Amino acid sequence: MWIALIVIVAIILLVILMYNGLVQSRLKVKNAWSQIDVQLQRRFDLIPNLVEAVKGYMAHEEGTLTKVTELRTSWATAQTVGEKAELDNQLSGALKTIMAVSENYPDLKANKNFSELQEELRSTENKISYARQFYNDSVTMYNTKLQVVPTNIIASMFHFSAEELFKTTSEEAKQNVKVDFSK
Repeated sequence: MWIALIVIVAIILLVILMYNGLVQSRLKVKNAWSQIDVQLQRRFDLIPNLVEAVKGYMAHEEGTLTKVTELRTSWATAQTVGEKAELDNQLSGALKTIMAVSENYPDLKANKNFSELQEELRSTENKISYARQFYNDSVTMYNTKLQVVPTNIIASMFHFSAEELFKTTSEEAKQNVKVDFSK
């Protein structure tokens, strides 16, 4: 009888440990996502200043500036990781275009305000990149726990579900920026 009781207690403790491990992993994923969200919001907060700094120099690129502003507005309504990843990809492309076009305006490149914004944006992009990597690592570890024995049994019993990786979905975002000055 004591052996049966010890086995039951051991099984209960094992279930509790696996459940707690899954909860901790899920919370780590949520924290990692919030870190991406914070850095992306920081980038979106920099955009109005960047747009104002380049507006006078880039009158012929009004479409790009408008797109950046629209993407910033769309960010507030995006709900899922996939939606935010797609907006992020589009914004990255637009910002690359702005930075590439700015190379042709020596006065703009020499503008202290623009240089500071450019450096702040570069720093933010590095933080976003790190946050994405950390998020994807956290999601991968969590999703792995959901699939390996015996935690997959506990995960299915308590309805844990897989999380989505942050990834580039468009081929456009993977391409180099092409700038056409023939307009």
